[in-house]
Amino acid sequence: MSSNASRRRTRALLQASPASPASTRSGQTSYSQYTSYEYSTRPRTAISTIGVESRQIICAVSESRGIAPTVGLAFVNLETGEAVLSQIPDSQSYVRTLHKLAVFSPSQILIVDTAAQPKSKLFSIIEENLDDLNSNLTLLNRRYWAETTGIEFIEQYAFVEDIESIKMSVNGNYFSVCCFAATLKFIELAMNKTFPPHSLRIKYEASEGSMMIDLSTIRSLELIQNLQNQKSSDCLFGVLNETLTPMGSRLLRSNVLQPLTDEQTLETRYDALEELSTKEEMFFATRAAMKVILDADKILTQLIIIPTKPSLHSTEQSINNIIMLKQFVGGIQPIHEALTGAKSVMLKEIKRNCIAAIIDPVKDLIDEFINEDITYATKPVELRNQRTYAVKSGVNGLLDVARQTYKEANMDVYELVQELSETHTLPLELVFDNARQYYLRLNASELEERNLPPVFINVIRKKNKIECSTLDLRKRSQKITDSHTEVLLMSDKAIQELISEIRVYMSVLFKVSESIAMLDMLSSFAHNVTLQDYTRPRITHTLGIKAGRHPIRDKVQNSTFIPNDVFATQQSRFQIITGCNMSGKSTYIRSVALLSVMAQIGCFVPAEFGSFPIIKQLFARISIDDSIEANVSTFASEMRETAFILRNVDRHSLVIIDELGRGTSPRDGLAIALAIAEAMVSSRALVWFATHFRDLAKILAERNGVVNKHLAVDMSEADTMAMLYRLTDGVVSEQHYGLQLAKVMPLPPDVIEYATEVAEKLQRQVERRKRASKGVILSRKRKLILGLKEELMHAYTGAMEGPVLQSWLKELQREFAVRMTAIDKEADEADNQSLDMEEDLTTSEAMTNDTDSVEYQGGDEATSSHEAKSTVRDDSNMSDRY
Repeated sequence: MSSNASRRRTRALLQASPASPASTRSGQTSYSQYTSYEYSTRPRTAISTIGVESRQIICAVSESRGIAPTVGLAFVNLETGEAVLSQIPDSQSYVRTLHKLAVFSPSQILIVDTAAQPKSKLFSIIEENLDDLNSNLTLLNRRYWAETTGIEFIEQYAFVEDIESIKMSVNGNYFSVCCFAATLKFIELAMNKTFPPHSLRIKYEASEGSMMIDLSTIRSLELIQNLQNQKSSDCLFGVLNETLTPMGSRLLRSNVLQPLTDEQTLETRYDALEELSTKEEMFFATRAAMKVILDADKILTQLIIIPTKPSLHSTEQSINNIIMLKQFVGGIQPIHEALTGAKSVMLKEIKRNCIAAIIDPVKDLIDEFINEDITYATKPVELRNQRTYAVKSGVNGLLDVARQTYKEANMDVYELVQELSETHTLPLELVFDNARQYYLRLNASELEERNLPPVFINVIRKKNKIECSTLDLRKRSQKITDSHTEVLLMSDKAIQELISEIRVYMSVLFKVSESIAMLDMLSSFAHNVTLQDYTRPRITHTLGIKAGRHPIRDKVQNSTFIPNDVFATQQSRFQIITGCNMSGKSTYIRSVALLSVMAQIGCFVPAEFGSFPIIKQLFARISIDDSIEANVSTFASEMRETAFILRNVDRHSLVIIDELGRGTSPRDGLAIALAIAEAMVSSRALVWFATHFRDLAKILAERNGVVNKHLAVDMSEADTMAMLYRLTDGVVSEQHYGLQLAKVMPLPPDVIEYATEVAEKLQRQVERRKRASKGVILSRKRKLILGLKEELMHAYTGAMEGPVLQSWLKELQREFAVRMTAIDKEADEADNQSLDMEEDLTTSEAMTNDTDSVEYQGGDEATSSHEAKSTVRDDSNMSDRY
């Protein structure tokens, strides 16, 4: 069938009368019963304007209502059987949404029909870019955008093994799920196509150019909200949020949730931040200029919304918005002047966006209609006066008469209050609010020796104040209200004409608003950089931090935070962190993740030096609380979250896991933790694995890519524990931390003594069973050689030259020789141990033969000989295992 015939068929189905449904089969309702229509049609060429070959891809787009839009998208490729869901916290210019659409180049874009009447900002932008996207736009009835239907479709069409992972990914992403429901409904009813159960490849993709952070990680890392106190600012967003405008605050929040992954953009932000933090004059001038900036996003959004039922309130708000826009436009020039002499690319771009030539047309339009001395006021009576005199005189003769009436009515009120004060010898104060209009107030102490005269009504006592009114005051207040309403109605025509002309410049104004938001966020970072001693990070292939600090703890705790170093490459990608309770394991691994987020939003980091690779996915498995809502235990909850991580982790991911497997028995917990650790090592992601399972650290010690670290504790003095919070190489030593901590607590001494005796016996048994095998020695050699290879690659791609490089290579050679010699020595000792084991085994077998003759005598010797034989074999098996 030709493309034209197909479009005619689709239009006929979409525009068919609801009263005459088409024939149905197997109980299915045809698409002609649904009220939708195709908005526009245009032929799709073989190759689109962005160089993507034409494909049959259906896309649905939906957005939240608000100033900072959240856009949901769902793409279904009918040729490859693949569906992609995405939800993007976007800006008012919808740059990320358009980029996503450009990447997929859908043949059909579905939008809810209510977005077209009146046109939403997103609808208008997509409509303007249809030619570049090479897509058709179709409006779909609101009833098909249902979250429950979307979840049902996921359960019905996704691969069985992916269902739980996908549902966890889309948890909280309402708009993307609704778009998925609309897309599949359109395919089923308009295109007469469907999919067999569990046959569709469905995945959730974060927005392009940003790090993916799932909801569980956002909560556990306290990126936006403190876990203990939701109102507290002790979270990463709260620590960094020194913004002065609502736009800057929203941009910061969006960046914290979606850190960038583009190295060039990050370097541009670093340059701008470094310039702001080193040029004090520019920094303070910028901060001063932004203090008067109002919420431009909210103002502009209100101006592009056309009320379906105009009212007095909407007319009043229109004038308010124009007055606020006037103040916003007037505050742009000081920002341009504050950035004089800027050298960085980003600051110069912001300065260009705030140039007078861009803003002057809007300013001229406002000055043509609005009085120059009108400013936005916060007090109700002042704001009402500003609305009354906003439009210039001479526009409407009746408007000037209504203003005169308003002025005279106000003067009558002031004269009445003065007359009442003189008549009753009371110091009356005239007060105004929007609900009660004008009323009177005086101190209660003025009436200690007499009563309030009966002329005063509606008397209210508020602490030491008395509020009241009079009949004459109520009448004159009503007269003022009527005259004010008349002024508003006469001003409305001029205001609406002005708004209509300003809408032409909305894209420019939104761009200016975004530039100010970016400048505000950068100045907020600069404020923290100067106060908290942050340093500029470097984007490399190695994660290296010198003296890194936890950004939240560093700012909020009273005592000095003890910093730690971090180093991770592919040969040290899986780091097992051991240590006793309260030693700082969780704080350490959290700081690694938080510093990576800070580096990828363009902020400096709390450290002496920081080097970070680009992380595209961040996962955290920290919380050990039961999920009551999902009816799962601690163990089930952590297994579900870990399964999600394992399905999505790759070599560009950073993972932190805290105390995995402690929700079940020790043996099962160790087995599961070991299996998960092996999978994490194989994924080649950067992983920090904090655990109390020392056996896990010992078993994986020789695994390529695994390193062991621990948080040190000083136990030199008897019955005391001093947390050093210092990261140290190796597995935590067997010093019975739990027993030492129990001694600090008021447990009975005999209990502690018996527990210590048992622990020492168990430790001696474990030590007797430890044997070094040849396989372990070989693994250590291989690991050492791979580490040497990585060091040489770093030197090859690094900046060291000449004598410095020569000296470094000699030291590397010496260290390698020492470590290899130590391994060879250990191998010789292992051979000697094996010979001893063989001799012990021969002796054991001889003893067994000697006791065979007395085995049936039932004596103690026979029993003990069997026990000895069993013990020797168990020791031999344990040696092979380790």
